[in-house]
Amino acid sequence: MSTTIRIAAALLIGGDGHTLLVRKRGTQAFMQPGGKIDAGEQPAEALARELFEELNLRINPSDAAYLGHFSAPAANEPGFTVEAELFQVTIDVAVTPAAEIEEVRWIDPAGDGGLQLAPLTRDLILPFYRASLTA
Repeated sequence: MSTTIRIAAALLIGGDGHTLLVRKRGTQAFMQPGGKIDAGEQPAEALARELFEELNLRINPSDAAYLGHFSAPAANEPGFTVEAELFQVTIDVAVTPAAEIEEVRWIDPAGDGGLQLAPLTRDLILPFYRASLTA
């Protein structure tokens, strides 16, 4: 059995530069929106599907800018590793939690919003986003 979870994730950015994080029902850690890539599915297509399912957000996969491949311990599955294809998506519309998403929060990327963050978000994605803002 594989201990790797392949996902497509969004660095979802609002007009003020804040980024959106989500928390799944029954969990504590906030993380990037997105989800598992189905067999035969392209990562950008998986991201568009997951954003619609989780946030009622419709995006065109071609509008998602690929940022790279990131890997970290899974927040909610002990012993598993998350392998994420990360895309930047800028939006100016409201999102609504749906499916397994219990809560959404916009945070200033300079901090952690006082939230418990998933390792992928805390250790890799937020530092990557911060560095891009000063480059």
